[in-house]
Amino acid sequence: MMRKSNWKLGALSAVLLISLTGCGTAKEAGTANANETATKTAAKSNYPVKPITFVAPNGAGGGLDKTARLIVKGLSETKLVTETMTVENKPGGGGSVYMAEYATKETKNPYKLLVNSPPVIINNLKKEGNSPFGYKDTTPLAQLTKDYGAITVPADSKYKDLKALLEDIKADPAKVIIAGGSSPGGMDHLFAMLPVYKYGLDPKAIKYVAYDGGGEAITALLGNHATAAAKPVSLILPYVKSGHVRVLAVTSPERIHTDLLKDVPTLRELGLDADFTIWRGVLGPKEMGKDEIAYWDKVFKELSEKEEWKKLLAEDGVESEYKSAADFKPFLDEQEKLIKEILDVLGMSKN
Repeated sequence: MMRKSNWKLGALSAVLLISLTGCGTAKEAGTANANETATKTAAKSNYPVKPITFVAPNGAGGGLDKTARLIVKGLSETKLVTETMTVENKPGGGGSVYMAEYATKETKNPYKLLVNSPPVIINNLKKEGNSPFGYKDTTPLAQLTKDYGAITVPADSKYKDLKALLEDIKADPAKVIIAGGSSPGGMDHLFAMLPVYKYGLDPKAIKYVAYDGGGEAITALLGNHATAAAKPVSLILPYVKSGHVRVLAVTSPERIHTDLLKDVPTLRELGLDADFTIWRGVLGPKEMGKDEIAYWDKVFKELSEKEEWKKLLAEDGVESEYKSAADFKPFLDEQEKLIKEILDVLGMSKN
């Protein structure tokens, strides 16, 4: 009996020992996993830990190149980012060439950010030379600046207001030529046709002439080779100041608060239900982490509030306009609908 009891006691002890050892092993494994998770989280929260590149999908001196360099300068001067920052130019196809590379090869690289504007939407929607990739293949991080379109005529033009021009287009569209600095279906073309379309006229009936850059479009206008020109407000202001041109209307939701344009009506004031913002902002890779998005949310918000940043933009003739990641994406969704609508009317949409 004693021998049998000893055998049972020994077996029970062995079972308890195995159970306790198993619990200890599971606990150690759980601790190891927790430590690993904490380490990963800590590593993520240290972002950024190496140099950051802002890519401008056009050549040196272009609008996006200037914006990218302003961003780097602003972040450096305000010390909001202490890591090394550089600007890389990737021209080609109006930005569509690098967009393909960014959307397919940089999907998980939070150290390469893309500076962009409405053409990232336009190139993805238009039929000719369209890009299969657009802002939906990125993580929109922030809108940082705003500009608007201006419908402009020579200072000595017979047109004193936009309605007079639209009425002439209605009477004989073949007699009206609109000049712009983008290709057909590009940004200048789209906001030039916006008031025509909203006035109930056929934009396809108007001759649009594309020039290589804004300067040539204005030269054509002043040389009487075009009836009107469509250009961003920031590019047209020097010609307004010099007295060479008159602005008939702007595509802003409210009047532009500058002495040179304070009397110029918006499209909405003229009964045309539309506006068009020429935004510039920053896009991140598609698979950007939440902590990385949160980092840039904080940094760009703080940048937008800095007087140094506002001064840099003012020197470049651009206005500050900040939208966080949460607000930027819905804004882009709405602009995409408007651009698609105009391209459809022009017969230039890929769908």
